[in-house]
Amino acid sequence: MLYLWLKALHVIAVISWMAGMLYLPRLFVYHAGVPVGSPQSETFKVMERRLLRAIINPAMIVTLILGLWLAWDGAWFRAGWLHGKILLVVLMLGVHGVLAGSVRRFAGDRNTRTPRYFRVLNEVPTVLLIGIVILVVVKPF
Repeated sequence: MLYLWLKALHVIAVISWMAGMLYLPRLFVYHAGVPVGSPQSETFKVMERRLLRAIINPAMIVTLILGLWLAWDGAWFRAGWLHGKILLVVLMLGVHGVLAGSVRRFAGDRNTRTPRYFRVLNEVPTVLLIGIVILVVVKPF
């Protein structure tokens, strides 16, 4: 029964992490289009920082801890699908790092990226998430 409760919490954490990972680049699209130092820019800075620190980072930590525990408890580490999932999660962690770096650059008024860059970046977590869900549900190998 504990496994199922932790699995449910893992899914909740994943949903929270992905919601933030999809919303943060959208904020960057709008933020990159406003003048540095403007009231809108300052508002975006607060929104981005709070989203990263209060939602995305904690949800990522819970996702990783519970995911590793579930994989260990379920003896999934020899399963090929889990190896693929771990690879995609590592790539998602890389995207997370890119987004966190963008929050820092925007906070210091050092962003050099265009709204178009962030529109494209916004699609990467979606593609990774689709791959992860397929691997977990279908377990193709």
